[in-house]
Amino acid sequence: MNQSQKYLSIALATLTALSFSVDAKVKLPGMISSGMIVQREQPVKLWGTADPGESINVKVTNSKNKSTGPRKGVDTTADSDGKWSIEYPALKAGGPYTITINDEVVNDVLSGDVFLCSGQSNMELPVGRVTDMFADEIASYDNPSIRQIIIPQVVEFHKPLDDINPSQWKPVNAENVMSFSALAYFFAKDLYERTGVPVGIINSSWGGTPVESWISEKNLAEFPRALNIKRIYEDDGYRDRIKQLEGENYARWNATMYANDPGLQESVKWYDPNYDDSSWVTTDLITGTMTDGTVTGDDRHNAWKGNDQWSNDGLNPVNGSHWLRKNVTLPASMAGKPGIIRLGCIVDADSVYINGKFVGTTSYQYPPRIYNIPEGLLKEGVNNVTVRVISQNGNPHFVAEKPYKIIVGDQEVSLEGKWRYHLGTPMPAGPAMEFYCYKPTVLYNSMINPLINLPVAGAVWYQGESNVERRNEYRQLLKTMIADWREAFNDDDMPFYIVELADFLHPSDRRGRDAWAEMRKVQAQVADEVPGATLIKNSDLGEWNDIHPLDKKTLGKRVADAVINNINITK
Repeated sequence: MNQSQKYLSIALATLTALSFSVDAKVKLPGMISSGMIVQREQPVKLWGTADPGESINVKVTNSKNKSTGPRKGVDTTADSDGKWSIEYPALKAGGPYTITINDEVVNDVLSGDVFLCSGQSNMELPVGRVTDMFADEIASYDNPSIRQIIIPQVVEFHKPLDDINPSQWKPVNAENVMSFSALAYFFAKDLYERTGVPVGIINSSWGGTPVESWISEKNLAEFPRALNIKRIYEDDGYRDRIKQLEGENYARWNATMYANDPGLQESVKWYDPNYDDSSWVTTDLITGTMTDGTVTGDDRHNAWKGNDQWSNDGLNPVNGSHWLRKNVTLPASMAGKPGIIRLGCIVDADSVYINGKFVGTTSYQYPPRIYNIPEGLLKEGVNNVTVRVISQNGNPHFVAEKPYKIIVGDQEVSLEGKWRYHLGTPMPAGPAMEFYCYKPTVLYNSMINPLINLPVAGAVWYQGESNVERRNEYRQLLKTMIADWREAFNDDDMPFYIVELADFLHPSDRRGRDAWAEMRKVQAQVADEVPGATLIKNSDLGEWNDIHPLDKKTLGKRVADAVINNINITK
């Protein structure tokens, strides 16, 4: 071997060693990261991957850099698959602590009470959606001892996953608070103020999902209908083809609607403040009742002859685009200033224009319409507001008993009452869509199983709206889910706090209201039959016109009350 070959051999050996060193680096799951909160009074469970046979050493130090456990730490070895796990002695409530795992350092770790907060949209609903009621309180409160991690929304049909997509533990502060679960935020805030113990929130929720999405496949065995739904969609290629066709269907539906909407195609657009809408009918914004303007002949209103509701043809809802215009007079004191337009909630979607300028859009019915009005747009005297409503399915309308107004500073002008109305493009109902997150077991696999190594103080469960129509099977499904999670977390006594469904639907909807009342009885029955389960009263906090009631503060306090009571009972 000549000198050049010798140096090349040494260089290759060095690169190989460095490559092995890089490959051997400990890898931690997404749940274990700086800023996390671990459950107090329970061993700290840590896990991850490394090279097979690699030695793993874990040390924990406090804020004074003193060891909180064995001076040399706790050791283990990665198994033949490169997986390792370890239990470190429980940490006292408080912190911050630093966890060192070989070369990996996890900083700013607190020890406190950790809660798994799960369910559908009323659990997912962020703080940003309840600012109408609590804006000042939210804006004035920071607390680094309350932290949340949002579990990324992922669907998995094939197997329980061991890890989540990247996410971060974040404290309550002005930068992060709007994305906190509103219920979890108020619950954690109340609990902390009464105990002084850090509170960790694992926010694993997804709007619209039924309970069976959150149950493992093995424990759904007694529900063959649910399992067969999952089996239909297990083929990845089949699901991809469905989504591809859905995309094409929606693209064609929307293209047809836009291309044939006279409000967008005529030379003077219907949102132009100078457009002449004198031939349009007059309607009440909230009731949808038309009072004049119906004509005969080859007019677009002809389909409405003999019918006093713009949203339907006398028998069926009219889907497609609908235009509404209102001229509103503003005083000089509001002119030129930035403001807000509030348009309650609208079924289904909307685009809003003021004086011909686009100011906001929302693609589905539930969010409150709150759009900023830029400086210089409003003027003294007559201002035009135009709303283009898009109805894909169901009965288009403006939800009653919501705010409809223009607000500038402490002044406001109502937008309720009479508007001019004209049909844009009548369309068939929008194309059907499959929501894979609604399929059985797929969220257990991706949003529960990756969490099961973490001890928690309990689970807060706000779900059931999507199971009302099948409430006859909900009792057994929810009991199965509770047992399933307790088995997975290896905690037979894991407390479950079941949030009662809030009151919903108009008093005249007797059938619908009866169904929701029956569902609440099922929830109460489960709480009564399952040891360690507690029902959190919520029906009195409901709003008949909103499936997402705002008062998550009172509800959060009730959850905190139940947790405190449970702690006192178990001491």
